[in-house]
Amino acid sequence: MKKSTQINGLPIISISDGNQVGKVKSLVINPDKGSVDFLTIEHEDFQVSVKAIPFKKVVGIGEYAVTVDSENAVIDLNEIPIANQLVNKKIKITNTKVMTRKGELIGEVTEFYVDQDSGHILGMQLKLADKEVALSSESVVTFGKDIIIVKEDVASYFLSSVEELEKGEVDLDEILPAEEVVNPREDEEVRALKEKQIELLAGKTLTKDVYDKNGVLLFHAGTILNSEQIENAQEEGPSIVVELSMNVEA
Repeated sequence: MKKSTQINGLPIISISDGNQVGKVKSLVINPDKGSVDFLTIEHEDFQVSVKAIPFKKVVGIGEYAVTVDSENAVIDLNEIPIANQLVNKKIKITNTKVMTRKGELIGEVTEFYVDQDSGHILGMQLKLADKEVALSSESVVTFGKDIIIVKEDVASYFLSSVEELEKGEVDLDEILPAEEVVNPREDEEVRALKEKQIELLAGKTLTKDVYDKNGVLLFHAGTILNSEQIENAQEEGPSIVVELSMNVEA
């Protein structure tokens, strides 16, 4: 388990050649999964576009560096719309207010903790009116841009220390989207994004097999993607679309 401040600013080292790829600039949160999906990179040569590393490409997060197999792990976010969309959501957790679904203000997050192997957000350090507690992500309903929404019985998830976050497994199926009014503009943006993904990927050939989160084969290497297959990938989730985008012939 790592807290966000232990990851931010770390050098990123390529194992294959020992070169420093850059430094971790920020952690990109996927609010639907409750996870860190990408690490953006700070590098003097990366001025024009935003570069990042998918969390699943990270080999290890140590005290002194983040390691990846090679510089091939680095992607250009402008070339992967779904990743770019996550960056533009600007979801942050630290210094964000926490409120129950009934509108009761609980406190404010001072730090959050990440499973260094999977990227899943295990929980947060929460400042209440009279004390600080650790809060398991099991209580989270929505990771929002301005507010984190939690269950009404949030107090039952309070822990006396952050070390306890590692003892229990977070059931990600419990992290459900809040019941919100649908924003028509958001729907239009999502549709436009999906159409752009189809436009970018249709007709391109996969260079490796792609599996779903349960290890079931979705697409064979050598598949020439059509719009129907891309739509199926979109239904599987953003991570599958990213996987396709990273493994097609230019």
